[in-house]
Amino acid sequence: MQRGSSINSVDLQGRVVVITRPAGTAAGLARQVRKAGGVPLLLPGLAVHGPADETSARAGLQAALADDVLIFSSPAAVRFAAALVPLRTRAAVMAVGQGTARALRLHGIESPLVPSRQDSEGMLEHPVLQELHDRRVALIGAPGGRGLLREAIVVRGARLREVHVYRRAAPRLDRRHIEAVLQLPLTSLVLLSSAEALHNLGRLLPPPALARLCAATAVVSSERLVVAAGAAGFCRIKLAVSALPADLLAACGRAANPGLRGT
Repeated sequence: MQRGSSINSVDLQGRVVVITRPAGTAAGLARQVRKAGGVPLLLPGLAVHGPADETSARAGLQAALADDVLIFSSPAAVRFAAALVPLRTRAAVMAVGQGTARALRLHGIESPLVPSRQDSEGMLEHPVLQELHDRRVALIGAPGGRGLLREAIVVRGARLREVHVYRRAAPRLDRRHIEAVLQLPLTSLVLLSSAEALHNLGRLLPPPALARLCAATAVVSSERLVVAAGAAGFCRIKLAVSALPADLLAACGRAANPGLRGT
């Protein structure tokens, strides 16, 4: 099944689909899982909050819109940025992945640039980021992260501006989450589009619950997450084309129906 395939063509055959997106952001994906014949289970791997200093974030973002290149690190970065100021700019606007690009288009950026490999390594291979000497580059996202992108941009001679428009935090998991994970069928599918979310779940779930989660099939959105899921303990891993819901669910459909072409 290729990108853009209708979610109506996906048959999840009653599989439990674990959604690890940040708390409060998974309702739409849960509806699509149900529509495709699956049973959604919300297990947030992250919590997201607004910037620590909204006035400073707004001023930084306003200045960044006049830079040469804007890099948005996630759909959350787009959503929180657009809540601060309208995203009107003449800069080259880049998105780490297709989900981020879709969020940018929803907020008026018509043609965001997306690398073929949807992670920091892929972003650094993009032609726009090859010749950066004295160019003004703004990285828009949250504090923390791997640091690979920001370090490489500085080494390439850019004048880097970081604008923190939101904050990531560990989620709050309660007994209901843990009991639901302990009861997961082995045929379950776990959607993973964030290495940080996977790390948080590995740290917060008790060992029996983590073992049960890893007994399911991980459906991941990037090559980097293939490695991370394997290191976390998943033995069955399916790579989706991107973190877009349609692509994640298409990969779920292939996992639920192994006889389909492209498995």
